[in-house]
Amino acid sequence: MIIDFHTHTFPDSVSERALKKLAMAADCAPNTDGTLHGLEASTQRAHIDFSINLPVATSPAQVEKINRQNIANQEKDLREGILHFGAMHPDYENYRTELHYLKEHHVKGIKLHPAYQGVDLNDICNKRIIEEAASLGLIILIHAGIDIGIHDHDYAPVKQILEIVREIHPPVFVLAHMGGWAAWDDVERDLTGAPVFLDTAFTYGPNRKYPDAAYNPLSDVSLSNEQFVRIVRKHGADRILFGSDSPWKDQSSYLALLNEIGLSDAELKMIKGDNAAGLLGL
Repeated sequence: MIIDFHTHTFPDSVSERALKKLAMAADCAPNTDGTLHGLEASTQRAHIDFSINLPVATSPAQVEKINRQNIANQEKDLREGILHFGAMHPDYENYRTELHYLKEHHVKGIKLHPAYQGVDLNDICNKRIIEEAASLGLIILIHAGIDIGIHDHDYAPVKQILEIVREIHPPVFVLAHMGGWAAWDDVERDLTGAPVFLDTAFTYGPNRKYPDAAYNPLSDVSLSNEQFVRIVRKHGADRILFGSDSPWKDQSSYLALLNEIGLSDAELKMIKGDNAAGLLGL
């Protein structure tokens, strides 16, 4: 089984506009049209069994709308290989009620994106959400490290991640981008071995440039194969989850690069699907 633990989609009505705005900021071209249909087609081309769609609520008002729509379509979308996580925002007041609603409707986890939500990870609002979600047994996945398109502040550095681990002890805490995008020296030194999962999204391999975008020096940043393998082995391959960050990486080519990165067959089997299947009960 192959599971992509980190993908994104946008509503059809806004996908073209949203992708262009994000691509211009990041100087990184998308590999699908950003729609659910585009992800379904990409998932099938890559021979991936399930792609996890991680909705990002950029305002509190979006939380319920996103969750209601995804829950209504979950059975149909699951047949096409798409499993939705729940949306949450640190300023959403009824977070306890909403997290219980997600749990009751068999949603496996939630996504928080401190950079796009403009709130540091260790803010009390995020801590309350993480603590409640953890108490319900929900998977908590966060964007970790700096964001390629918002590079004036790191909203989720390693030191704040360790603060969450120390204070809350979330049982399934998934850190996107191998624990901290563009902060992999900090990850390797301070975070490997901690009771967290790391996903591989948007870390290794080249990025496609976006025509007419202003040059963004971070668009050339990637994790070297050698350091990637070191982090995997220091942390443990049983706590690494394959993720592409589609549409920002092509699922097929990203999987192919992982196969050639220098890991053993046993390590690859865990990373590409076994670990995620265990967490998701698939």
